[in-house]
Amino acid sequence: MNAIAQGYSVDLVSEYLESLGIKNYMVEIGGEVRTRGRNDKGNLWRIGIDKPLEGNMIPGSDLQVILQLNKRSLATSGNYRKYYEKNGIKYSHTINPATGYPAMSNLLSATIIADDCMTADAYATACMVFGLDKSIDFLGRHTFLEAYLIYSDEKGEFKVYHTPGFEKYWTE
Repeated sequence: MNAIAQGYSVDLVSEYLESLGIKNYMVEIGGEVRTRGRNDKGNLWRIGIDKPLEGNMIPGSDLQVILQLNKRSLATSGNYRKYYEKNGIKYSHTINPATGYPAMSNLLSATIIADDCMTADAYATACMVFGLDKSIDFLGRHTFLEAYLIYSDEKGEFKVYHTPGFEKYWTE
């Protein structure tokens, strides 16, 4: 349940704000975000995706990309902050429900954009369990989601896969 708790909480707060007639807000809980309208400067809400660097423990300190969102939700799941290391092997905090063991793959970060935050949160976590290839296949069949996946290649260099519609959210 923890895989969707923050996204669900974001949705609850957002729905409450909307019930009060609030038309401009950004709700963020633990990095999961839902937006509507514009900020106090009249601009669309800007949301950063962190680079999955080892030691990047402060959200927003080293960004991979910045997005603009309106009436959308975003969630990122990754294995670069929460992990256990033993004998030089890093074990992700994300557990594969099929095996009961930590999910192991070269996928470092999965960001999902969806209409609601619980959905984005659930699918971001699912992608971390699927790994890169299964995530790409899954996203190709679930076109209501937009995704930005950061992974490491065989040389350990960062690479990116994103769905075709993801670029419309990029900003400077």
